[in-house]
Formats: sequence, C-alpha cells, structure tokens
Amino acid sequence: MASTATANNTGISVRKIQRIINLVRGKAVEEALQILQFMPSPAANEVAKVLKSASANAENEMLSTLSDLRIVEIYANEAVGLKRIRALPRGRAARIHKRSSHITVVVDEQEATRGQ
Repeated sequence: MASTATANNTGISVRKIQRIINLVRGKAVEEALQILQFMPSPAANEVAKVLKSASANAENEMLSTLSDLRIVEIYANEAVGLKRIRALPRGRAARIHKRSSHITVVVDEQEATRGQ
C-alpha cells in the first residue's frame, strides 16, 4: 500500500521542478533526500519537503522504516498561474504569466531483491 503527499501551488514552474524530479525518480528515499540536500536550487527544498511528508505518512500508515521506502511515482502538474501586466511605451501593456505547480510524491516499501 503506497503513501502519497502533495504540495499545491508551489510558486515554481513545472519546467524548473521537472529537472530536479528526474534526478530522484525511482531512488530510495534516504538517497533521494541526500541528493536534494546538496542541490543549490530552491525547487529542491520544495521537493524535499514533499518527500519527507510522504515518508512520514508511510511510517505512520504502514509502520515501515525510512530505509525500506522507495519513490514509486513522482510528478509535477501545472497549477493556476498568476496573470500580471507590465506597462509598455505608448500606452500599451504586456502580459506576465507567473507559473505555479503541484508536486505529488508516492512512496512504497521496496520489494526484497531476489537471489539474496
């Protein structure tokens, strides 16, 4: 039984978060947290927060330890963006789209490897 956690309206665009998510997809939770800890991007902090929340949910629901958990699914979806206006010369205006995203992490216990 998998445990999930989501962060809504993070204020960071999907393209920026997607680069970080691709680095930790499919890894063990402990390894992923170590990778995210040393990344300079502020988006890595958001992904780490959601990953910690998902692992805490798994520890409470499934009574499993952090070392047994693996990231089964992780993705970012586009959220509602803010629309702003920038003034241009001669009375014109241009649209500014401030994009946002939802981050979802699904963790589950990793299966024992065969042959050991």
